[in-house]
Amino acid sequence: MKARLVDHVATFFFWLGACIILVLLGVLVGYVLFKGGKWLDLAFITRPPENLKAGGGVGPQLFNSFYLLVLSMLFTIPLGVGAGIYLAEYAGSGDVNPALALPRSKRATNYLLAALNLSIETLASLPSIVVGLFGLLVFVVSTGWGYSLMAGALALTVLNLPVMVRISLEALQAVPRDLKEASLALGASRWETIWKVVLPAAFPGLVTGGIITAGRVFGEAAALLYTAGMSSPVLDFSDWNPLHPNSPLNPFRPAATLAVHIWKINSEGLIPDVRRVADGSAALLIIVVLVFNLLARWLGNVLYRRMTAS
Repeated sequence: MKARLVDHVATFFFWLGACIILVLLGVLVGYVLFKGGKWLDLAFITRPPENLKAGGGVGPQLFNSFYLLVLSMLFTIPLGVGAGIYLAEYAGSGDVNPALALPRSKRATNYLLAALNLSIETLASLPSIVVGLFGLLVFVVSTGWGYSLMAGALALTVLNLPVMVRISLEALQAVPRDLKEASLALGASRWETIWKVVLPAAFPGLVTGGIITAGRVFGEAAALLYTAGMSSPVLDFSDWNPLHPNSPLNPFRPAATLAVHIWKINSEGLIPDVRRVADGSAALLIIVVLVFNLLARWLGNVLYRRMTAS
């Protein structure tokens, strides 16, 4: 009787915690959409911002957010998944003790694993403002690029890489061992097993990692203030040459994202309709993140069914 009562109480608190999270999310999203949704129209979404007069939009900032996402993911996903594959398939569990009396080659591997795990944990605990200052010194000043999308993408890669590595590692370790052994027993090499068996089976978890890191790209502002900048040149959408200074595809131009634009107009904005632009930008950012998550989940499920023939 006592065990059943404890089970019911624990179940109640689990449901209560889940409901509280859903209610908080619903209240937050509903409030932002209620305050800013009324300002959203095609002109606001496509028009460039104004510096002094009313009536501006967030078209370049929205484009910059998606372009920065693509650039950042080009670095984050291969590095994160690659490190996860190494830790899960080649280095064992990663729980190592370099002081063990092992052969020299094994001790070297253990020291490498210990250094890798320490680096991942340290990077994961760094505040975004510290990553932004690091990006300012390395990607902005040392490279001579100045404030640019590329500097912002590399800074966000440093910020998101630990998350992507950990999620990839957990997704790969969750693949049943029987699948790997069956593939190896049929004559497949280790790499063929990883590429054709392990990665497709771990694909849903890898998609989750990509969505989480993408969400951080959309919402990050502190690191981008020091790397990508707070302003954008006048973009010429008729010129898609990435080497042209005003081309939208030029990765070495300064670019303010939606999150940075919201911070800027709230702290330094001189336009008379600052409240309209701030509320509309926040609502648009929420909608973009929600739509992106839903589309990424849908596309991930479609690819997973095709990869696994299920």
